[in-house]
Amino acid sequence: MNFSNKKVLRTYASPHTKNAWANIETLGWCKIGQLSTDGVTNIFIMLNVARGNNKTVTGSTDASNLISTLYL
Repeated sequence: MNFSNKKVLRTYASPHTKNAWANIETLGWCKIGQLSTDGVTNIFIMLNVARGNNKTVTGSTDASNLISTLYL
């Protein structure tokens, strides 16, 4: 599912490998897709930059509701 111009309401990560989440406006909590460790880190950083600077994000989730693409 594609989404555009959504606020990042909250983010969460644990010390476990590839376990990062975001609460995105109207989507609820979505886990970041786990194809690579660097990919999870990069998307998590983008989500936190958006939240910290009151910016919106655009992207897509896959059938499992995992964030697969993100644009800031």
